[in-house]
Amino acid sequence: MRYGAHDVLDGVEFEVHRGEVICLLGPNGAGKTTTIEILEGFRMRSAGEVSVLGEDPARAGEDWRARTGVVLQSWRDHPRWTPRRLLDQLGGYFAPYSTPEVARPVPVDELLEMVGLTELADQKIVTLSGGQRRRLDVAIGIVGRPELLFLDEPTAGFDPHARREFHQLVHRLSDLEGTTILLTTHDLDEAEKLADRILILAEGTIVAAGSAEQLARQVARDAEVRWSRNGETFVHSTADATAFVRELLNEHGEDVTDLEVRRASLEVIYIDLVHSHELPARETIR
Repeated sequence: MRYGAHDVLDGVEFEVHRGEVICLLGPNGAGKTTTIEILEGFRMRSAGEVSVLGEDPARAGEDWRARTGVVLQSWRDHPRWTPRRLLDQLGGYFAPYSTPEVARPVPVDELLEMVGLTELADQKIVTLSGGQRRRLDVAIGIVGRPELLFLDEPTAGFDPHARREFHQLVHRLSDLEGTTILLTTHDLDEAEKLADRILILAEGTIVAAGSAEQLARQVARDAEVRWSRNGETFVHSTADATAFVRELLNEHGEDVTDLEVRRASLEVIYIDLVHSHELPARETIR
């Protein structure tokens, strides 16, 4: 993808399978939003090929759009409407695209329960808090029972309880309904909890892809082993935590308590991978 003489995306290639939760991570300007907008069909690409649900998003029709859902960072809603009325209105647009395999839309009461807005269903939207309005955004994104759901910073404004409920909803959609989910977030803890695979973008290129565990193996960092013995606490860094723990237990057996192995967090992995990609580019510019 090119804007003028500047390549915003270069050689971005990946596949997403049914029911997967994929998280797109990257610093500001890495190309996350451009990638998502191309996949949603909201931005024309300058080159390359894209296939989403078997069609080119740039040319797909309304039948294709009915199979996708989008949760934007923010949107202009109807402040004097109630969540029930708004969801009922929007859901009606999906009814003509219902099939024997996929019933559309999701019934309003079921939808309100899914996002935790049942008790607020008949209040005016203008009275909702920021977190409650964000739940409504999510409900709007899934009202058509999408096969593919795009989530852009979905838990912005959520308190810890609402965030946990949202994570449960994502797992329900992917595990029970087979919904494929592509999300962007700056919350690395959220990415680690939700994503089957994580794609890290830097300067318009995918620099790493895999589960959090697979990404950790790409970063050469020692694990930290902590344990207690006879009331004293010990800490040891090792490249092979399994072998070290085995040797520790063979030597001290039941005297070892409070054993804990800490590996590099996703935040550390992310920073290392992005930095290792950006550093050569900066040296080349010099």
